[in-house]
Amino acid sequence: MKLEFHGHDERYTVEQSLLNLFPGELPVYEPVRPQEDESWAIVSWREGEEKSGKRGHACVELGWQGKADAYSFGCPLTGTEYEQEGRRRHAIGAAFFLAYQALTGNTPPWGMLTGVRPDKLVTEALQAEKTLEAARELLEKIYFVTPRRAALALETGTAAFEAAKGLGPRDIAVYIGIPFCPTRCAYCSFVSQSVEKSFSLVDPYVDALAAEIEAGGRMAQETGLHVRAMYMGGGTPTTLTAPQLDRVLTAFETAFGPALDGCGEITVEAGRPDTITAEKLAVLKDHGVHRVSVNPQTMEERVLRAIGRRHSPGDIEAAMELAAKCGFPHVNMDLIAGLPEDTAEGFRRSLDRCLEFGTDNVTVHTLALKKGSRILLEGLSIPGPEAVGEMLDYAEPLLRNAGYAPYYLYRQKYMSGSFENIGWTRPGGACLYNIYIMSELCSILSFGAGGSTKMVDPARRLIQRRFNPKYPKEYVERPEKLRANQADFAAFYSR
Repeated sequence: MKLEFHGHDERYTVEQSLLNLFPGELPVYEPVRPQEDESWAIVSWREGEEKSGKRGHACVELGWQGKADAYSFGCPLTGTEYEQEGRRRHAIGAAFFLAYQALTGNTPPWGMLTGVRPDKLVTEALQAEKTLEAARELLEKIYFVTPRRAALALETGTAAFEAAKGLGPRDIAVYIGIPFCPTRCAYCSFVSQSVEKSFSLVDPYVDALAAEIEAGGRMAQETGLHVRAMYMGGGTPTTLTAPQLDRVLTAFETAFGPALDGCGEITVEAGRPDTITAEKLAVLKDHGVHRVSVNPQTMEERVLRAIGRRHSPGDIEAAMELAAKCGFPHVNMDLIAGLPEDTAEGFRRSLDRCLEFGTDNVTVHTLALKKGSRILLEGLSIPGPEAVGEMLDYAEPLLRNAGYAPYYLYRQKYMSGSFENIGWTRPGGACLYNIYIMSELCSILSFGAGGSTKMVDPARRLIQRRFNPKYPKEYVERPEKLRANQADFAAFYSR
C-alpha cells in the first residue's frame, strides 16, 4: 500500500495499523495517485491553538480496490510532551481504523489495538484503582474493541491483576528451553531442530544448559531472588531422554536451592505425544512437576498429516492415559484453530474429545502465519477467517458450560481473522507462569538456546531484555554471552 504523510512521520503507528487491518499489504513510501493506485493512504496531521486550547487533528484518506473513504479524528493536546505524543499516535491510529471501517464495513474483533497484550490495559486500569466498567469503556470507546473481546480482556486482565498481588519486588520466574522436536510442524517458525537431523547436538546442549542453569542458580541466590514459577518449553522438552530430563531438573533444583522455597509451580511442556513415555513422566513426577502439557493441536488424522505430525489420535489418547496414571495435579492440552485441512466440524470434534479427557487446562490458539513456516513456504491451504471464527464461536460457550474460564490471552502477528490465543482453566488450575510472562508482571530468567530474558520492574515501569544465542550450536560455543546476560540480570537487581 502506498503511504503519503503530511505534517508528521508516525511510520510505526501507521505500519502497525496497516499490518492489523490489511495483513497482506506492505508499506510503500511513494507519492499517492488516487486515480491510478490500487491501495493507498494519505495520512495527515495538523495541530494548533483553538478556543478550547491546543488540539490536534488526524485525517486519513484511504483507497482500496477501487473504493475510497476518509475519516478525521481530533484530540486535545494537553500534558507533557510525552503525553501529547501518545495522543497524536492514538489519533492517527484511530483515524486510520475508522477510515478502514467506513471503507470496508468490517470491525476487527480487537478494534484498533495492534499489540500482543490487549488485556494489559485492563490490568493497568485496575492497578490505578479504576473500575471494571471504566476499563470496559476504555476498550470499547477509545480502542473500538468489540464487546465480546472486551469482556474476555476484562476477565484475563483481572486474573493478571490478582496474580500481581502475590508478587514481591525480588520474585521472578524461570524458563528453560529445549529447542529440539521429532519433526518440524508446518505452522512453526520457532528455533527448533529436528532430533533426527541434529542428534549429535543434544548431549553437548544438555551439558551447556546444565552449566548455565548452575551459574544462574548461584546468581539468583547471591542476588536474593525468589523463583515463583518454572516453565520448561521448547521445542519439545520430552525429546530428551529420561536421564537427560533428570539431569536438567536436578541441575535446576540443586542450583537454585533456597531460592525455590516459594516456588509453587513447575510446568513441563511434554508437547508431542510421540515423545511421551512412562519413564519420562516418572522422572517429571519424581521432580515434583505440577503440570504437564500434552499438545495434540488437533485430533483429526488428516490434519495431523498435513502439519507434519507423525503420531496418530490414538497416540494422543495413550499419552493422556499415561499422564493420568502418574497423577499430575494439572494437565493442559493445546488446540489450534485454522490448521491446514481442518474444518469447523473437525475442530469441534477435536475440542469435544479433549474435554472428554477431563483435563483442567485447555489452550485454544488461533493459527498465526509465521514467516519461515512451511504453510507459507509451500502455500498450504488453510481455513478462511470465517471458518476460524466459527471454530472460536463454538469453543467459548462449550468451555464455559464445562466449567472453564479464560485466565490469560495474547495475540500474534498475522493471526487468522485477527483473533487471539486464550488459556482456559477450571477453578484452581491457572498456570501462573503464563500470566506472569504475558502480562509482564515479573522478570523471566531464561536458559537455553534462543532464550529471551526479560527484566521487569513494575514500580518503575521498566523492562529490559537480553537474548541468548539463537541456535543450539552457537549456544554451546558461546558461554561468555550467557555469563554476560546473567551479570546484567544481577546488576538490574542491584540498582
